[in-house]
Amino acid sequence: MMVAPSLVSVVDDDESVRESLPDLLREFGYAAQAFSSAEEFLASEYVGRTDCLILDIAMPGMTGPELQKELTRLRHKIPIVFITAHGDETTRPRMLGQGAAECLSKPFSDTALLQALNAAFGVS
Repeated sequence: MMVAPSLVSVVDDDESVRESLPDLLREFGYAAQAFSSAEEFLASEYVGRTDCLILDIAMPGMTGPELQKELTRLRHKIPIVFITAHGDETTRPRMLGQGAAECLSKPFSDTALLQALNAAFGVS
């Protein structure tokens, strides 16, 4: 019996991130789906199937933290790895304090992303 790879959904308004991250995730052995906005993700059939979310903090419309709150309200318990190009030294501790598995500043290395995914999936 084949086990389907875990689905990692990427929500980022940056097209280059939406194009490059899914390829990298597939190299890591995950299934991947990309969305240009929080609203697009929420309206998709993938919300209930997503095993981990890579989520940009600052996006037009609903922000990453607002999507996190909405998912909690809807009782979707999805581990989140936040990514940001606009963070400062307070961003990561704040996001971790709000329940994120990890928070990475762009640009981040493949290794940092893999470590963040391992943390999200509880792999040591």
